[in-house]
Formats: sequence, C-alpha cells, structure tokens
Amino acid sequence: MKRLIDKLATTHRLTKDEWVELITGQDKDSTAYAATKAVETRDSIYGKSVYTRGLIEFSNYCRNDCYYCGIRRSNKCADRYRLTLDEILECCAEGYDLGFRTFVLQSGEDPHFTDDLLVEIIRRIKTDYPDCALTLSIGEKSYDSYKRFFDAGADRFLLRHETANKAHYESLHPKVMSYDHRMQSLMALKEIGYQVGCGFMVGSPGQTPDTLASDMLFIGELQPDMVGIGPFIPHHDTPLAGEPAGTVEQTLYLLSLLRLLKPNLLLPATTALGTLDPRGREKGIEHGANVVMPNLSPVRVRKKYELYDNKICTGDEAAECRYCLENRMKSIGHTLAIDRGDPAQTDCNNAKALSH
Repeated sequence: MKRLIDKLATTHRLTKDEWVELITGQDKDSTAYAATKAVETRDSIYGKSVYTRGLIEFSNYCRNDCYYCGIRRSNKCADRYRLTLDEILECCAEGYDLGFRTFVLQSGEDPHFTDDLLVEIIRRIKTDYPDCALTLSIGEKSYDSYKRFFDAGADRFLLRHETANKAHYESLHPKVMSYDHRMQSLMALKEIGYQVGCGFMVGSPGQTPDTLASDMLFIGELQPDMVGIGPFIPHHDTPLAGEPAGTVEQTLYLLSLLRLLKPNLLLPATTALGTLDPRGREKGIEHGANVVMPNLSPVRVRKKYELYDNKICTGDEAAECRYCLENRMKSIGHTLAIDRGDPAQTDCNNAKALSH
C-alpha cells in the first residue's frame, strides 16, 4: 500500500482500480503510513492550527425522509423545534465572544425558512459580524435560491453528496429524492462562487470499496474546499436502526487519504468520530484533519437535533465545548485558531483525479 500512498501524496490522483486496491488493502501499517504522510502534508500548509466553526442547528424540521436520519419527516418521535432570528443572533454573539469567526447555520430542509427569511438572517449576521465567514448547511435548493443567499453574504455551503454511486444513493433515500439533483446542486454552488463542502458517511449500508472509490474520484473532480466524513451511526427511529455502525479505523484512514488527494482541504474531525471514540476528534487531527465544529446551539435544543444515536456534547454550554476542545487540541500539540479559516491557496488546487 505504501506505493499507492506515495503516488497519491505526489500526484494527488489515482485510477479507480488503484483506489479500490488502496481501500481494500487497509491494515495497521497502511493506516499509520497514510497518517504520517497526511500530517506532513497538512502541516506544510496549515501548521498546527485547527480551525473552529460555530455550529448553530436552527431547525430540526425536515421535508425529506432519508432512511438513515433521525430528523427524517416520518419520525413521529422527534421533538421538533425552530430557533427565531433573535435566538440565532444570540448564538452568534456568544460564539463571537468565545473566538469563533465562522458560523455554520445547519437545519433540516424546513419550508418554514423561506428564501426571504433566510436572506434576512444572512444579512443580519454578516452586518453584525463582517469579519466572520458564514456557512450554510440547509440542503437542496434551486439555483436562484443559492444565488440569493450568496448575494446576501453567505460565504460557504456544505452539502454532503452521501455517495457518488447512484444505486447506492437510491438505496439510502426515498424515490422522491434525486441523485442527479444532488450532484447538480453541488455543481451550481461551485458555479455561483461558494466555498463548497461535500462528504459522505463511512460504513453506510451498502457501501463497498467500489462505491468509496467513486467517492474519491468524484471529490477529485469536484475539487471542493471542504469534505466532511464521519462514521455511519444508526438512529433507533429509522429504517436502518439495526444496521452496524461504520468504524473509526476506516474513517481515520479515509481522512488521511483525502488530505493526500487535496492537500489544502478543510477537513473536520467530526462529532460522529467523537461519539464512537472518546478520543475520536483528537485521532482525526492526528490523521490529517484540521477543523472542529463545536456546538453553539442553545442547550435546550441540542438533544433534539439527533441525526444519530448517542451524539456527544448535547448538555454542554457553548463555552464548555470551546474550552474542552481547546484543551483537547493542546494535549496533542495543536492550537485553536481565531480566524475565518479559509482554504489555503496551493499549487495542488487544480489537481484532477483520473476517472474511468
């Protein structure tokens, strides 16, 4: 595997067959070697700085019925909530005082939040905090809606593609959801000018080395600014409740490979990693990640935004989350940066993955 890892670290591209071989051949040695190369690559660009994103989960209503998600429309046990504009702004005020310079507005696809309302929220945040970046993670919208949000001041958009294999996508979503539309949405976001994030669940039901290879090829072609991956964790009130969770080990390996695929990626060590392993986020950083996303949502709603079971940090105040992560990062020789954390410009930005 070292040969392929070295090739990826040098050329930032592999064929599909090489990706399948690299993914299938994971063992302790290849995982450790990939981590070493990934950390070297990341440190050469970002040093030991870890960027923070203040996550505001402002609504757990969703029109969609994804088979893996705890806030899916059909989950009648979900305790629904929506934050008001004033509550969102209070989260931003607290986060700014704690050193956050990026806010992430995340929700289900909630029709209550019309384009006009979202534009008002975006403008208020950007007016009050002009030195901060604003990321949206609100699902699929029309091109015109995405353009309105961008023109209002939104800087980034996170839209996980979930899988770059159409049949796999259709096995995880109801028929009314379109794989083609998901991909078109990501392309529209790039065209408009957002810093774009995509991503997938590691170990989702039906995932194979072949589908993961397709994910890596797609990411190489899309050239996103951020990729969010985390282990699949089942939720007890979904059709996939009985499926096994993904593994920390495979997630860490893929984090390292993503760093080598696109060296300047903004790569989070996700809450899902921390849910399956008490040191999951630290391990993510040690395998090439450089972003953490503490929660700024009011504590009273944290537990309600339950995409999967046993999510951590649902009872901590924002300051507790921030200082806990700061200490965790210090323990492994890293510091939390107080800035927007934009992607670094490198010579590898235009690297393209080969595809067949």
